[in-house]
Amino acid sequence: MIDAFICDAQRTPFGRYAGSLSSVRTDDLGAVPIRALMQRNTNVDWQSVNDVIYGCANQAGEDNRNVAHMSSLLAGLPFEVPGATVNRLCGSGLNAVGVAAQAIRSGEGNLLIAGGVESMSRAPFVMPKAESAFSRNNNVYDTTIGWRFINPFMKQLYGVDSMPETAENVATDYKIERAAQDQMALSSQLKAVAAQKAGFFDSEICPVTIPQKKGDDLVVTRDEHPRETTIESLSKLKGVVRPDGTVTAGNASGVNDGSCALLLASELGAVKNHLTPRARVVGMAVAGVPPRVMGIGPAPATEKVLALTGLKLSQMDVIELNEAFAAQGLAVLRMLGLNDNDPRVNPNGGAIALGHPLGASGARLVMTAVNQLHKINGKYALCTMCIGVGQGIAIIIEKV
Repeated sequence: MIDAFICDAQRTPFGRYAGSLSSVRTDDLGAVPIRALMQRNTNVDWQSVNDVIYGCANQAGEDNRNVAHMSSLLAGLPFEVPGATVNRLCGSGLNAVGVAAQAIRSGEGNLLIAGGVESMSRAPFVMPKAESAFSRNNNVYDTTIGWRFINPFMKQLYGVDSMPETAENVATDYKIERAAQDQMALSSQLKAVAAQKAGFFDSEICPVTIPQKKGDDLVVTRDEHPRETTIESLSKLKGVVRPDGTVTAGNASGVNDGSCALLLASELGAVKNHLTPRARVVGMAVAGVPPRVMGIGPAPATEKVLALTGLKLSQMDVIELNEAFAAQGLAVLRMLGLNDNDPRVNPNGGAIALGHPLGASGARLVMTAVNQLHKINGKYALCTMCIGVGQGIAIIIEKV
């Protein structure tokens, strides 16, 4: 089978909800890292890109009508280059990387762009069409995150717990202590702030320039979500599901805006385009779990990808586990037999600190894992995340 290599990657800073990136259209935001890849790799024959695969979870607003192709056109890729948008909710960006790798490994492509985009700030309100003529009743749904247009049979069969409710379910079912959740949140913030100060993210972030009505352009160069905090501050926060709950705004991921793009190639594609492979995609696996505890999804997905690749968890030098919630992150670690503070896990902080723009997060995990492998001269990295409505996804990469 043909190897699929990751040759380069770029992402925007991840903005806070209603923050610096909230004025940027989603399709424009998705174009930024593609354009950055083009500027960084001037020897590439961009006409020869076989496909652009982007993840996006919402697709109800400016990300509609195939945001992957829209972003590629806005970035300046030739119109002959096609694009497709995939939606596996939170796992969309990671799935996009896996789909691109599958195309290369099957011999159906030599050069692809994969990644994802999400502007949660710009997620619109939507309403259904009237069910009868002259109806005076209607509903309006916020598409930022969570359920809308609920199927009553889905509710009857599986429930329609909100994302924080699923995290509380996990905390209860798997006995995840509030103190442990807050400790994971603090660790994520401390590691992310330290990584920022050390310049770890500088090479992977491309600035976003936003014209202003008056004065100079606003240039966003840093993630907005990380913040310095203390365990005392985190422990004072109230539960978001119920007052005595353990899931808080402090031990959950953010609602964010951002995009990420990776350049993948076969060996032939890399040689033809003067690219240097940095990592090899070893394999990808997905798994289903009960929707009410969707956060445990990375555990079975990880077990499946390890079985598929013939590798062991002990061989992983880096583990990028998306911190949708500390409760589910800890449950996954314990299910896999890992310590809560395993140093391989999110060494530069996770989604609690960096944020979680749904469609982009998975691609960001892979990019960060590649950079961390090169930093520590490691060999294998696992990237895994939970997915709303009850799934998990995992990818293993190898440094080259």
